[in-house]
Amino acid sequence: MRGLWGSWGLRVLAVCGAVVVGGVAPVAHAGVGPEADLAYHGAASMAGGRVDVRFTARNHGPAAVPDATVRLRWSEPLTNRQELPGGCARSGERVVLCRVGALAADATGERVELRVRLRGGPAEVLLEIDTVWNGGTVDRNRDNDRQRVLVLDTGDEYYF
Repeated sequence: MRGLWGSWGLRVLAVCGAVVVGGVAPVAHAGVGPEADLAYHGAASMAGGRVDVRFTARNHGPAAVPDATVRLRWSEPLTNRQELPGGCARSGERVVLCRVGALAADATGERVELRVRLRGGPAEVLLEIDTVWNGGTVDRNRDNDRQRVLVLDTGDEYYF
């Protein structure tokens, strides 16, 4: 079908429970929907260009989150082949999205664990974690759902 959107029509991509139009769906902003406060805590380690990440999402409330997706972005590109756990999908050269699902108010979600391989075996990598979909809830405290951790290729765990 040809038209305003070209030969493929309007492309809509569903990733990890979030509907995305032309990119990543934005997190709801103040004044639109019930309030919930998401936070992510976990650890990351790297050895030989392999990064192991584990984290848990927590909703501090007051409202429940019907569905949530987190973005993990690395400062170095990932190798082309990755084996990701269910609920996680590659979203670019340096990005993986993981569905954390529904979270009741004052509840902790299931632990997410993944391993990625980085191209070229760098000595360090900056890992950034943030919410890209929160089911339409408003998160007025974005400080605790945005994490940055520098991970050195030492095998040591770095906590966030």
